[in-house]
Amino acid sequence: MVPDVSTGSDTRGLIVYLFGPGRRDEHTDPHIVAAWDMAGAPDPGRDPEAGYTLLAKRLDHHVDLRTRELGGKKPPQHVWHCPVRTAPGDRYLTDDEWAEVARRIVHAAGVAPEGDEKACRWIAVRHADDHIHIMATTVRADGRRPRSHRDGQRAQAECRRIETEFGLRRLKSGDLTAPRTPTGAERAKAERQGQMVTARHWLREQAYAVAAAVRNEADYFTVLQSLGIQVKPRIGPETGEVIGYSLAAPGDTNDQGEPIWYGGSKLAPDLSINRLRERLATQEVADRPQHVADSNTPWCRVESALNTASAVLGSDDDAAAQGHLDAFGDALHTMAHATNGPHRDELVAAAQAFNRARRSTIRADHQAATALRQAAKELSHAPDEPGGLAIALLFAALHLACASAKWHEQRGHEQQATAAEQAFRHLQASYQQAAKPVLANLARRAPRATTASRFEQDVRAALPDHADRVLADPAWAALTTTLAHAETAGHNPRRLLAKVGAQRELDSAEHPAEVLNWRITAQPSRRAQSARRRSTVRGTSSMSAAPQPSATQVNMRAEERGRHR
Repeated sequence: MVPDVSTGSDTRGLIVYLFGPGRRDEHTDPHIVAAWDMAGAPDPGRDPEAGYTLLAKRLDHHVDLRTRELGGKKPPQHVWHCPVRTAPGDRYLTDDEWAEVARRIVHAAGVAPEGDEKACRWIAVRHADDHIHIMATTVRADGRRPRSHRDGQRAQAECRRIETEFGLRRLKSGDLTAPRTPTGAERAKAERQGQMVTARHWLREQAYAVAAAVRNEADYFTVLQSLGIQVKPRIGPETGEVIGYSLAAPGDTNDQGEPIWYGGSKLAPDLSINRLRERLATQEVADRPQHVADSNTPWCRVESALNTASAVLGSDDDAAAQGHLDAFGDALHTMAHATNGPHRDELVAAAQAFNRARRSTIRADHQAATALRQAAKELSHAPDEPGGLAIALLFAALHLACASAKWHEQRGHEQQATAAEQAFRHLQASYQQAAKPVLANLARRAPRATTASRFEQDVRAALPDHADRVLADPAWAALTTTLAHAETAGHNPRRLLAKVGAQRELDSAEHPAEVLNWRITAQPSRRAQSARRRSTVRGTSSMSAAPQPSATQVNMRAEERGRHR
């Protein structure tokens, strides 16, 4: 059950909407199910003689008195509006049940506490089987305004109790970190224009993707403009510096042809200018690392950073864990941008789903996640995905998404845990699409029996507790090919198996050979390690000369320029 509190100043205008046909003729039987006084509240839906003006005057009675006290000036935002909707699949509620819901919500929100004879006047109008609209004028009989602080949050809490008592589907409790949902008007406009998503939703996803790829504030605005998005910075009158910004989607205008602007913080709390600066500031102090012979280095670094993030989620440092979750959200966007193939769509969906899981009321320590965020940004400029190494990275992301869901669940972050689970399912689908042909190809190129037998002895010596499960895994043949490649690259198979087996426990792995395969794939070759050590010895002069990626290098895909799926 979802309440949505808002305020306004036009009593009659809202009444006309509530009892009218609706924007799309969806108001089939509007009528009052509850009110401050059922005998004193005219019902234009059931009484043809009752007009909108009469009902407005009855509701505005105390407002008019207060207006005269204020010398003809109405109190600001005196109209309180709260639609309440049941979840899809919930049972039918009678008018009497909806009346009880309305009375409990106006009581919880402080609009009309039960037994308060001087409370605000209100009505509850039912439009359809699944929702009502509660309307009130927020001036009490004694001329005071009601206690409205956190009224939406208190209404939400009451809805959770109503769901339990009425046997309805219990929705996830929020913590005021969720982005604003599109309004009914925004959704209707998107439908009329044939768009799959609203302008607000499209702008939010574009902003997240761009913020994940750029290194500074200037590039953030430049890349957004290159996508056709209008940017309007807000300048402080005293400092002359940017203190906020708004975005407008291409072609999204009002009746006067003017752009419809959305503030960054209105798109999502962590897209405000201050939150963006907190994240981007961790990248400005680090030069891009020097490239060595191994062209797959960025992919290796991200995979290693994801494993580190999984370990941080298991620690007691919640601020560092929250910082890594936010950086993981950026990493998912850059992974999707750097990925080709049919599994990319699921990866994009995972990045969008995880946007809700990347923030909570816990303040993030972004400095703790600098390595992950920096590696993810490098991935935006990396060459095309290097086959199995990209799947190894996807496998690490799958593990981290699962750990994220558990971390949020342990702390009571219901919405975030659900979002992380959704991201996990998308990552799982993406991994299965990408990994199946690669594993099959590795299995076809398995080494001869004598080599496989030698690798079997290495497994039994390095991982005695897991050897039988590894050898029985269908991915064992693929693992032998990967071990052969690693041996050619200069690794000792037995020592390498012991090393990757110790990275994380294997007891919970359903396919341990598959796990070992991707962990080994992500290991740099011995030659690349030697080259990296030699480049480190040379000093930092060559590193400082490494070219920095410009904003124009962030090449967004063509299909991301429109809102059509």
